[in-house]
Amino acid sequence: MTSLRRIARAPFLAAGIAGVLLAGTAQAHTLMDLVELARGYDAPWQSARAQFDASVSRAEQARAGLLPSVAAQAGVSYSRTNYRVKTPTPLAQNFDLHGPKQEAALVASQPLYRPANRITFEQGQRSVAIAHAQLEAADQDLLVRVAQAYFDVLAAQDALSVVQAQKKAVSEQLAFAKSNFELGNATITDTREAQARHDLVQAQEIATTNDLQVKRLALDQIVGLAGTSPQPLAQPVVLPAVEPADMLHWVDSAEADQPVVRQAQIALDVARLETRKAETGHLPTVDLQASYGVQRNPNGMVNQPFVHSRATSGTVGVALNVPLFAGFAVQNRVKETLSLEDKAQADLDHARRTVAQAARSAYLGVQSGMQQVKALEAAVASSQSALDANRLGYDVGVRVNIDILNAQSQLYQTRRELAQARYNVLMGELKLRQAAGSLNDDDILRLNALLVQDEPESTDAPAPTALPPSQPSTTTPQR
Repeated sequence: MTSLRRIARAPFLAAGIAGVLLAGTAQAHTLMDLVELARGYDAPWQSARAQFDASVSRAEQARAGLLPSVAAQAGVSYSRTNYRVKTPTPLAQNFDLHGPKQEAALVASQPLYRPANRITFEQGQRSVAIAHAQLEAADQDLLVRVAQAYFDVLAAQDALSVVQAQKKAVSEQLAFAKSNFELGNATITDTREAQARHDLVQAQEIATTNDLQVKRLALDQIVGLAGTSPQPLAQPVVLPAVEPADMLHWVDSAEADQPVVRQAQIALDVARLETRKAETGHLPTVDLQASYGVQRNPNGMVNQPFVHSRATSGTVGVALNVPLFAGFAVQNRVKETLSLEDKAQADLDHARRTVAQAARSAYLGVQSGMQQVKALEAAVASSQSALDANRLGYDVGVRVNIDILNAQSQLYQTRRELAQARYNVLMGELKLRQAAGSLNDDDILRLNALLVQDEPESTDAPAPTALPPSQPSTTTPQR
């Protein structure tokens, strides 16, 4: 119920946050800010919300079968009657009666015993629970989509920063190679290799810049705000561990709480109620009926011509309807609902197996991602040591320029992969909680705590510090 209240007030929160963000567009946006904005703009989420409201109204319609119904009836008709009466006298008498007839009535009915109506009402209540589960699933999907777009932008920013830092380092290495060539300490090969690597990095910068623009547009489209500026992760990044670190816990949670499983479980309950409703086709129905009516004949009736009449009548009674034979329709309907009940059970089993597998895969993915982050952190340190060793070797003449360029490329590529791996771990944990059916705004707030808390001066992530270039060597390198 708490999550339902949060979802219900989401459009109002989104409107307030949108006003704040539009008032100061230079301020970076947190993940929670953009989630609230998306709830007020995202079409799939709005569709799920409208479907939920429609289901609530549809459930209330089923209540009508338990409540009394009252109808007012009124009518006016005009009739003309001509009849001839024979008498013992030679002359016959002709009567011409014509005029209006006015009727009005009030009819009421109250079901006393209609078991099918009671079961229909119970099904309507369960349909609200299904719609609630569908809305929760849509909300969790929105959280994942916004977070994915958010971290895609941050990853693209980091990738661009790494490429720009690599370009700066390669440019310095190119200038160093040209300087050594002019001094006669290097061959033209070093210059051409550095120039080729510089051109390659420049092409990568163009592609990475375009990718960043595309990722920004994708985020803008989800939240409905142009020029979004995500807050970057605070440095140094400390990734939270998954708690509890027990795969069976997440699998059990998925099989019990996942919205897809809850929908399938409720659908099975509805199918069982449908079987009970079909079986009531053999049962009688009892209704309490009452009516009150008035009939006016200003010009009289056939048995009382030319005499104004006004008649009132009121009735109260109980109507019993006992079905005897309906062409085996009830028996065949029961067989149909039993088959549909088996189908609903099979759908529930399939849903449980699917979410259990998804929870296992998500849990193993997060654990693997955490190990990958640790391995890449070690790889960054090793790549930095390798680059320093290659520079020293170049200075003493045991390494050539291409070795330094390759070491630089490996270092920056590893930095890029490390940044992406961190975002993958954060997204993996969100997807794990989604698979378990427990993803909510509190998880987004926990991710917010990992972001930079102070307002940044720039919307782009800070670029890694460029590696210092080697000093010109006085030793002729080996060729």
